[in-house]
Amino acid sequence: MQNASLDDPAYRNGTWGPAYLIQGPSSDMGVLLLNPGDSMPNHLHRHCDESFVVLEGTCTLWMDGVARHTMTTHDVFRANPGEMHYLVNESDSPFRCLFIKSPASPGDTVTIPWAPGEPVPAHTEDPA
Repeated sequence: MQNASLDDPAYRNGTWGPAYLIQGPSSDMGVLLLNPGDSMPNHLHRHCDESFVVLEGTCTLWMDGVARHTMTTHDVFRANPGEMHYLVNESDSPFRCLFIKSPASPGDTVTIPWAPGEPVPAHTEDPA
């Protein structure tokens, strides 16, 4: 058995970003904190899906550079393998969500530079 706490995770960027809580072998779980104005780069996963469970706040989720979704407390979203996703906190309060990647696939993230208002990038990543 593994266990972790949301109380003081080690965020990648010091005071914000993703923080893994439990990793492998079948899934990875962590928490993402975005302060106002913070964003997670546009990316996709070749082999795993990534689910998000919103714990607090509001965030904008862009899927494949065209579908804009507002994520609010208690919402659940999933990006399938090969789907680009970009998260940005456009609110004036912190946003926090639990993320789950399944199956665990270290090195599976492909960053594809993009931000809202830019042309949608073509990507040829094969999710298979």
